[in-house]
Amino acid sequence: MPKTLLSVNPKKLPWEQDPPVHNRWHPDIPPTATVAEGDVFRVETIDWTGGQIKNDDSADDVKHVDLTQVHYLSGPICVPTAQPGDLLKVEILDVGPLAGDEWGFTGTFHKDNGGGFLTDHYPEATKACWDFEGVYAQSRHIPGVRFAGLIHPGLIGTAPSQELLDMWNSRESALQSTVDTPKMTTTCAHMHTRPLATWPNPTGAMLGKVGHFKHGPKEAGWERIAGEAARTVPGRENGGNCDIKNLSRGCSLYLPVFVPGANLSMGDMHFSQGDGEVSFCGAIEMSGFLDLKLTVIKGGMKLLPVVGPSPLSVNPIFEIGPMEPRYSEYFVFEGVSVDENGVQHFLDATLAYKRAVLNCIKYLANFGYTEEQIYLLLSCCPCEGRISGIVDVPNAVATLAIPLAIFDRDVRPKAGDALEALAKGITIKKVFPDCAHESTPDTAPAPLDPRL
Repeated sequence: MPKTLLSVNPKKLPWEQDPPVHNRWHPDIPPTATVAEGDVFRVETIDWTGGQIKNDDSADDVKHVDLTQVHYLSGPICVPTAQPGDLLKVEILDVGPLAGDEWGFTGTFHKDNGGGFLTDHYPEATKACWDFEGVYAQSRHIPGVRFAGLIHPGLIGTAPSQELLDMWNSRESALQSTVDTPKMTTTCAHMHTRPLATWPNPTGAMLGKVGHFKHGPKEAGWERIAGEAARTVPGRENGGNCDIKNLSRGCSLYLPVFVPGANLSMGDMHFSQGDGEVSFCGAIEMSGFLDLKLTVIKGGMKLLPVVGPSPLSVNPIFEIGPMEPRYSEYFVFEGVSVDENGVQHFLDATLAYKRAVLNCIKYLANFGYTEEQIYLLLSCCPCEGRISGIVDVPNAVATLAIPLAIFDRDVRPKAGDALEALAKGITIKKVFPDCAHESTPDTAPAPLDPRL
């Protein structure tokens, strides 16, 4: 077993972890560990909310979650031979849940506290808790479903340089400035996403050894760093929150290095995820571990295509490993870029995927599930999303493929009493227990970040 370089205790609060964790990107967050090239080591992580979500039958914790605190990352890890302009090869040798903490959760945020991909259709908080049995997951909140997980880190990346950090903050604040103006794009207006970007916010900031928002001493420069540090919500040039479900055992990541030592961080471990992670709180979120090996490719950043105005406008490359669940039969749903009001949009792949997801939800709800249960399921089961057409004006076409074997019943269309009843407009009675809901659905949360 590899040596544990960074350990966590999921029973402790995030600000009680030693070594400290962090939840922002900034070049001045110092490393908590150092490794040499070729070392094999283990990193443990807490779940992305820092234990805010509980294994119970209420979604009130999801409704009132403090999103200023997420994501909690282990690191940074310094590789002394890495310098700006290099590539850091990260080999994922093994991944898994932490011993004694073999469970996870999937949720949808309340429309006034985070929202999500389908907020306009499903505005309330919901939750499903999952139990792990080896490689399989099943939930008391979505009965009749069982599938193998493809465990992976939702978030892994290197630290930005000050120049790159300034690029992020400039372009994301410019996007946010378009809210409620004629410059706001069609997709932004239709997807009901708030905010459009998550620019720096000292509230909830944890900066590793520099200090954290809760209590205790803070190092000199805490206020400056907290005011500049980028939120971890989106994926960017450094990798970050890419939520690529196939980055599991046997994978290699080639991450650009922007600061001396690379300062690699990771977290947001997922037991399983569907393409798109559509519910936002959306994979099977868990605490976990990664066994890693690092190699520095000197000058390797030159191999990454520069697409943009700066030499820093690059993106990582990922090498997918040989491990994944094997499913041979899929049921595929199509969506096109026409919104729910019948308005035509031009080659909008995001809207097309939204339609594919909605089509799938409303179809599978015919088999005894609520729509909220299917929304949660599509966020975490091993479904496959595709941009199937992006050239034939005016409609982009997206598809969502669901493995048939994850269900304990046949969900394909077939002749019979049920189909005839549906054709007559008769709703099939719900046959499963529901997912967890809010205890007071008519009461809005009080988000700690008012921008949400």
